[in-house]
Amino acid sequence: MGRFTYDRVTSVEFDDRMLRHFQIVIGIKLHRHESFFFSWQDYQSAGKSRTSIWVHPGALLLFKYYGSKTPQVNPSWIHSLELAANSGAGLACVPEPDGHPHQNPVP
Repeated sequence: MGRFTYDRVTSVEFDDRMLRHFQIVIGIKLHRHESFFFSWQDYQSAGKSRTSIWVHPGALLLFKYYGSKTPQVNPSWIHSLELAANSGAGLACVPEPDGHPHQNPVP
């Protein structure tokens, strides 16, 4: 598991591989100076809730990985996540497309 922290205000855990893909897509969007929503499901003892944040170039972001290996990157998944990020709903967890992941073809 890894941890994504936004502006020292909110923090959430994701699988390292999912977090790596989010980091790439967020990096692409911010490099283009594009702001967007990023949403995820929170699973608490009382049930599910949802969190959405507005990601912008001035936001302080932290991606903390607890695994010792760099996760493999699937370019098809990056594309699917970019499409989500470009939608009105924003970036969210989408299933990984079928196919074999490739080792880090994207920075």
